[in-house]
Amino acid sequence: MEDKIRQALSGDANAFLQLIDAMSDHMYKTAFAILKNDEDVADAIQDTIISCYEKLGTLKEPRYFGTWAMRILINASLHILKRRTPCLDASDDVLSFIPAVDDGFSGMRFKELLAMADSAYHLLLTLYYADGYSIKEIADLLDMNENTVKTRLKRAREQIRRELHESRKVSCES
Repeated sequence: MEDKIRQALSGDANAFLQLIDAMSDHMYKTAFAILKNDEDVADAIQDTIISCYEKLGTLKEPRYFGTWAMRILINASLHILKRRTPCLDASDDVLSFIPAVDDGFSGMRFKELLAMADSAYHLLLTLYYADGYSIKEIADLLDMNENTVKTRLKRAREQIRRELHESRKVSCES
């Protein structure tokens, strides 16, 4: 992978396209989680590809290409969301726009569990559990401290655990 990144950095457009192609599923899931609309997702991905290609020279660490590109995608998606929702401003909780990832039976279970957590945790949970990003990568993507990401993931898990306990308790009483 790093060889492809180095090739892309040296101007190999084909290597760049292979990198983008390898990330396409994650890009789609992330953009769709924010935008919930295929046309806007296509626009966000297109804007991201163009931005990444034009700004490839600004990438300081080749090994962080994926994180760097996903951050550009998240910003492009949020920009489109903000254009589409003019009343959205910086004080709004952008994380509340992130739904569950649905990938079959396991996705439905994840979706049910995700619904038990506050919407503020949805993006973190999706990036960590559905997309497989590390805590460090999530911190980089969302411009957060790693300890903040760990704390929020812990709180989300505790909240889900409490909700599961309550739902089992209610079903046993019925």
